[in-house]
Amino acid sequence: MKVHVLEVPLDYGGKRHGSDMGPSAIRLAGLRAKLEEIGHTVNKDQDVIKTIPQEYVEPGNNPKAKYLQPIVESCTEMAGRVEEILNNGEFPLMLGGDHSIVMGSLAGMHAWCKKQNLRLGVLYVDAHGDFNTTETTGSGNIHGQCLAASAGYGLPELCNIYEAERKVNPENICYVGCRDLDVGEKKLMHEAGVTVFTVSDIDRMGFDEVIKKVKLFFKTRVDVVHISFDMDAFDPSIAPGTGVPVPGGLVYREGLILMEEMAALNMVKSMEIVEVNPILDNRNSTAMMAVSLAARLLGETLY
Repeated sequence: MKVHVLEVPLDYGGKRHGSDMGPSAIRLAGLRAKLEEIGHTVNKDQDVIKTIPQEYVEPGNNPKAKYLQPIVESCTEMAGRVEEILNNGEFPLMLGGDHSIVMGSLAGMHAWCKKQNLRLGVLYVDAHGDFNTTETTGSGNIHGQCLAASAGYGLPELCNIYEAERKVNPENICYVGCRDLDVGEKKLMHEAGVTVFTVSDIDRMGFDEVIKKVKLFFKTRVDVVHISFDMDAFDPSIAPGTGVPVPGGLVYREGLILMEEMAALNMVKSMEIVEVNPILDNRNSTAMMAVSLAARLLGETLY
């Protein structure tokens, strides 16, 4: 497979600085060598969505949607690159940055899927829902509104990135690992019809049963899947290098087996890994975990 790594050092969407260095941390953790080791071709030239450091950009006039304009601009550029990568027959692997980059990923995926007449689904592995709008957000940080916008809820500027239409049907969104949802976003998630497997569901059913349900969800609803993996889905005791840590998360083996099982579906056409913050990390361990996740999704096996 031809894997195209697209680095998106965007950290306007969150409160804590540092995730803009996430792509470099993952690259330095040996991503290219690992993917080439398992037989893939990886772009040799660094491909980066250019962003201005946040300290040189004004947050804008809307306290409920901070840094709106630069986020829209970066995600619009990103969407075009993602569609182009897919048109070239390559697998786009996006490295964030904060989770607001999912709006660029899904805008590009949607544009490509629409032309191919394919139904798009999203596996969202995250401690959070990212399903707030300006009506429910308490922080005004757009990384908490990004999936809602991709599903057609929220500010028009966010919902209409790249193309003026919804990027994914919320009924084709499946969450794994949620454990920190705001009251308003929970209500909107229920109304929208997303499917959620919280950490409590994992505890009650067991992770194997959750994976079976996730795979059946996509098999019966969509043609292609985009995986959006926030490293804060893991427990912070094993993944310290992330900006919004929440105790009680996934263990490392659960993340790896989830990626192996999604690979077995043969439906995943793109992936992003976000919220790696090397400032908060311990010896780049969270970035190294990100490399292993990508490798398992793209065919690495233990035996």
